[in-house]
Amino acid sequence: MVIHLISLSPELYTYNLIVDGVKITDPLNVYAVRDIASMFNIFMIGGGVKGLYQVKNVPHGTVAKVWYNSPTAGLTRRMTVYTPAGYETSGTKRYPVLYLLHGIGGDENAWSELGRATQILDNLIAEGKAEPMIVVMTNGNISQEAAPGETSEGFKTPTMMLPKTMDGNFETAFPDVIKFVEHTYRVQSDKNHRAIAGLSMGGFHSLYISINNPDTFGYVGLFSAAVDKQQSGGVISVYENRNQKIDKLFSKSPKLFWIGIGSTDFLYQSNVDLRKYLDSKHYKYTYMETEGGHIWRNWRIYLSEFVQKLFK
Repeated sequence: MVIHLISLSPELYTYNLIVDGVKITDPLNVYAVRDIASMFNIFMIGGGVKGLYQVKNVPHGTVAKVWYNSPTAGLTRRMTVYTPAGYETSGTKRYPVLYLLHGIGGDENAWSELGRATQILDNLIAEGKAEPMIVVMTNGNISQEAAPGETSEGFKTPTMMLPKTMDGNFETAFPDVIKFVEHTYRVQSDKNHRAIAGLSMGGFHSLYISINNPDTFGYVGLFSAAVDKQQSGGVISVYENRNQKIDKLFSKSPKLFWIGIGSTDFLYQSNVDLRKYLDSKHYKYTYMETEGGHIWRNWRIYLSEFVQKLFK
């Protein structure tokens, strides 16, 4: 069996081998990552885009898996929290917070494992291109305690088909996350020191959380976001009067409203329609269009660009 790799650019790549029609992981590559219910080997060329995805000899932040109580969800749930280098020894210093949300089928491990978020933050902060910040990576599947296999349900098979993912329940329960973070960590707890962003379903959640709480976030990032109501039922009020709620958000003068999308993404047109509405109202936003579709390659780029614009 021979694998030919042609014209690969600096990036982190995932792959499997096909042997006699059966997909397997590469026995000669110990580096692998889970994406929903599949395991993929990984390799990296040139340290990823601008070398941001590799571990460099720079001060490193701390990554913790943290359990918190969500009374709204009726569960004890888990999040991944990144604190920047020096947090533990910085005395009474308070930090801004980015709430970073994953896509459908993902969980609180997705951004740190597939997204290389911790390496991106370490490297940009060390280069002085991003402000030191706390990054909270939640589990957007409000019916789950935590990532599959790491809950009281045992070794349950990961799946994309989970209840209450995009029906308003996660958005309604999100204040539980903010309350826990602001009680537990030394954070700056005002609008201009809070950001929220996410990919796909996480972009959907970011949009509706921010427009339903227009005084909460000064920075909003939509990465290949679903922007239209997805499911029937649930907490319908979360999705009612979307454009009027967008108007209210912009009346509060957010510091940044950021949209990124791939040119062949299946959500491209809905993002075009959202931008048409923003343009019709002369609302200021930042737009980035890249090649390709609904893929981690784009989402890592969007995160790398977005965090450099925060808390300036």
